[in-house]
Amino acid sequence: MSLLAKTTIGIGCALIALPLLAGVAVAALLSSLIPDSSGSTTAPGSNAPRDIPASMLALYQRAALECPGLSWTILAAIGKAETDHGRHPTMRSSAGAVGPMQFLPSTFKLYEDPVPAGGRRPPTPWDPVDAVFAAARLLCTHGARHHKNIEQAIYAYNHSHTYVADVLRIAHRYATALPTTSAVGPAVVAFARRQLGTPYVWGGDGPAEGGFDCSGLTKAAYATANINLPRVAQTQYDAGPRLPAGTLLLPGDLLFFGTGTRAVTHVGIYSGRHRMIDAPHPGGTVREALVDLTSPTYQGATRPSRRGAR
Repeated sequence: MSLLAKTTIGIGCALIALPLLAGVAVAALLSSLIPDSSGSTTAPGSNAPRDIPASMLALYQRAALECPGLSWTILAAIGKAETDHGRHPTMRSSAGAVGPMQFLPSTFKLYEDPVPAGGRRPPTPWDPVDAVFAAARLLCTHGARHHKNIEQAIYAYNHSHTYVADVLRIAHRYATALPTTSAVGPAVVAFARRQLGTPYVWGGDGPAEGGFDCSGLTKAAYATANINLPRVAQTQYDAGPRLPAGTLLLPGDLLFFGTGTRAVTHVGIYSGRHRMIDAPHPGGTVREALVDLTSPTYQGATRPSRRGAR
């Protein structure tokens, strides 16, 4: 049913036993997704509200209660994988699946009743309430009840082992709180802010040389946190550790720019609220300004740490 995988399922087909998911710590992932003994579902991690519209988050949580043992994070992860919580422009797949949870109309009819409060009558896979509750019923029927076999339940939704692994990873992420700061970020940003107005000097490592260039500033800032970065932007990028696309940026992260990942020519320090501190160019001074991370020159970010420093 997934728009991403474009895989359809036949609910009437016999389900096969799932092998262990290669590369996925299934037990660890699942342990974070089991509702507590009171029956309430896992509380959202701090990153869930950043990605899930409030109305959908509340809906996932409400629908999960229909199936004892089903964590709302599984429903939310399926909603993310299918249509990015209804953000997909058409919510139609080439296989004929429709709506925010990507149901084939024939499959939806098996799980549409009873119509939940707030749903449409007659029920439709296009309605978020109807679709999410139908998804909860489908999962419950195929293994989610009392957390009997959540992997099998997800596999019933989309016959793809990769899909199961992806949904579990997303669900785990939604249940996990993200840090709001890195261990060294505040010190790095504080040092960089003290340099505002310092002249740009090509090859400069600090005021003793008249100023900084871009990588001289980042190297000096991280030195205050006892992290020794390479000297130039390209080697700082190569040193990593690089952040996956879509990772929430934290103050102190390094932002890299150039014409490609092998042609990085500029680096700055993310300072929060979509801003960056950098030594921009000859004739300029160290500045703090809004940064455009949609620019084609943006090549990604790293988060140096004492553990990962080279």
